[in-house]
Amino acid sequence: DSSANETTPAEPVTLKLFTNLPDRTTGQGLLEQQVIDSYLAENPHVTIEVEALQDEPYKTKFTAYTSSNSLPDVVSIWGQPAFIDPVINSGYLAELNPADYSDYNFLPGSMEGFSKEGKLYGLPRNTDIQVIFYNKEIFANNGLSVPTTMEELYQICDVLNAAGVTPCSMAGQDKWPIACMYTDFVMKATGDNTLLANAVSNGDFSDERLTKAAEEMKTLIEKGFFQTSFFSADYGADRNLFAQGKAAMFYMGSWEMSLAKDQAINEAVRSQVGAFSLPITNGSPANTTDLAAWNGGGHAVSANSQVKDEAIKFLNYIYKPENWAKGAWQNGICIPAQTYQEYLTGEET
Repeated sequence: DSSANETTPAEPVTLKLFTNLPDRTTGQGLLEQQVIDSYLAENPHVTIEVEALQDEPYKTKFTAYTSSNSLPDVVSIWGQPAFIDPVINSGYLAELNPADYSDYNFLPGSMEGFSKEGKLYGLPRNTDIQVIFYNKEIFANNGLSVPTTMEELYQICDVLNAAGVTPCSMAGQDKWPIACMYTDFVMKATGDNTLLANAVSNGDFSDERLTKAAEEMKTLIEKGFFQTSFFSADYGADRNLFAQGKAAMFYMGSWEMSLAKDQAINEAVRSQVGAFSLPITNGSPANTTDLAAWNGGGHAVSANSQVKDEAIKFLNYIYKPENWAKGAWQNGICIPAQTYQEYLTGEET
């Protein structure tokens, strides 16, 4: 019977992906879409419905989905305790098998934020480093160079304000970028990368070094470091201010390195993007090379997915090193949470 040698067509499957990457034309959103397109080409029985929202609307909708116990099959998540712990504790995420990723080359420690009590519930997309992006041309036109101390950053702030240039754009409305900056200040003021984490765990913020870091940050803000309306600026407005050449700097994570490749940004700005780390504060025991870094955004699978096996198969496909790590690095999109040395080209910006 010749029909015995014919493979039975797979049953049609529809996956719902809920993602915090709404721009599908550049950066991580484009890469995510390219991986989806490849998966669909290799699995014609699968349909993937994408719902994409910016971070803050995403979090609001995510909460609505969990409240109604209707979380889509594959979702974006953050590996920070404030976001992921309640989601794991409520049983919303499917447990993953760590052995599936033994050859995925995830960096040591990168999965810790997505794990609890020895169980894995998600995979990290990136290695996120908090940096100050800067416009090299604006710096050069004002006789400025990259600062290595906070005093030098104060001076840069004064020069730019005197020249009528907004020193740095900040998404104050979204709050988390300011929280990231305070974390960065604690690191640069103390050199202690456990101080803030311990304070959060113990609920005790009485250490005078935490106060000192807050005062240093307050001084920078009072010098007019950010745009006047920064408390009402969301992420999009924040990014646009820098992308349009209206701010000399942009305080954000390394996932925005794709600014340098974004065709929607005028080349006069796009070709001038550089980055440096927040400098150390005066008298600090920290090193100028100390970085505020973490493994933040990632993906997970809903515990209640009706097509869980296919959802996990798709999740695992996203993170095959030749898909995410290679695509992220070689397209100048972000620093992956997986090793990328083998994907170095020598053509990096």
